[in-house]
Amino acid sequence: MKPNQVQVLSQVFVVGMAAAVATLSAAAQNQPQPPASNGKRPALRNRGPEMPSAPVGNQGYGMPLPGLNRAELAAFEAGLDEFLRAETAESGLGPIFNDVSCVACHSAPAPGGASNRLVTRFGRTANGVFDPLESLGGSLLQLMAINPAVREVVPPQANVVARRQSTPLFGMGLMEAIPDATLRQLAARPKPDGVRGRAAEVEDVATGQRRVGRLGWKAQQATLLAFAGDAYLNEMGITSRLFPHENAPNGNAALLAAYDHVADPEDAVDPATGKSDIDLAADYMRLLAAPPTLNPSPSARQGEVLFQQVGCAVCHVPVIPTGFSPVQALNQKPVWLYSDLLLHDMGTLGDGIAQAAAGPTEMRTAPLWGLRASAPYLHDGRAADVDQAIVAHDGEARAARDRYLRLTPSQRRQLADFLNTL
Repeated sequence: MKPNQVQVLSQVFVVGMAAAVATLSAAAQNQPQPPASNGKRPALRNRGPEMPSAPVGNQGYGMPLPGLNRAELAAFEAGLDEFLRAETAESGLGPIFNDVSCVACHSAPAPGGASNRLVTRFGRTANGVFDPLESLGGSLLQLMAINPAVREVVPPQANVVARRQSTPLFGMGLMEAIPDATLRQLAARPKPDGVRGRAAEVEDVATGQRRVGRLGWKAQQATLLAFAGDAYLNEMGITSRLFPHENAPNGNAALLAAYDHVADPEDAVDPATGKSDIDLAADYMRLLAAPPTLNPSPSARQGEVLFQQVGCAVCHVPVIPTGFSPVQALNQKPVWLYSDLLLHDMGTLGDGIAQAAAGPTEMRTAPLWGLRASAPYLHDGRAADVDQAIVAHDGEARAARDRYLRLTPSQRRQLADFLNTL
């Protein structure tokens, strides 16, 4: 078992965090129609209120990376402020969106964590070919709107509808710092049981370069800046220099023109800092520490042996090193994420949605670190515990799943005990 890589720091509890998120989310559904714009982009957006009593961490979760210098800690704190801030119609929220802030969907057990919030994806499959129905607003359905007249629905043409829950963001900077070459080498290595796994080759909108995706359920993004820009647009309706065009409600350009009154791009660069809000959010995620681990019990130690014997570690690779980084806290560090960050054909466990480089049945190997704080499990939250999650595995994971099914109840408990130390 690896040593605990993250020191569990002082606990900071904030009463009313969940209530504040719920209040902001409910308020967003009743946003007034924004005033007409003169068509000129403001130098800075009219930013909404910050979440009250912002927590720094909870039981070691949500802390900055250890070893940051003063400037990096300041960047982390500025990014946290942005992460907690609620958008408004006046700041560019919508006209269609899924929630008003980053923390609304990434809050458990601390800011930057997961949640059981689900988003909806849809599309149409015909003759084995997936169509995201982009002309009808797909593949992501935005559940909220600044006005009921523009609220989206799943179009009747869709015959594929999938739910996805929010992923935790802890340790994302470490994942970003893993070299592309390392992931390609993992894809090329021989694997047993018919396991393949391939690197998700995507175009990174932040750099214009061909990169290996590793962020998101489908490994659809390679860098945190692109990940942030995508989330601001698709989850909050905030356009930026990377994603300058609004989503039209169910593809209706006339509705967009009638209800989008804030000039694009809405997330302008602050001339004083050279950064916009997506940069601040990316800084926060980049400098967010990995989830803390627990000291293993004898049962968990035996569970780790079973984890290897069953074959889980073929895809859930325990540790991958980062490459060079100008941030010393990210430079050539072991990343105990328990994932190869590759795309695997998961058979019936796939969500039916093709996205970026991933096909309908392909999913990125979910990192297992922080697993004990991210229930329910699997992309759609169908599994209440790790036993249900493992049993649902299919496709390239079928052989490992079948070996797991042959374990005794005691051995299954040992394996779960191990996973709950991560």
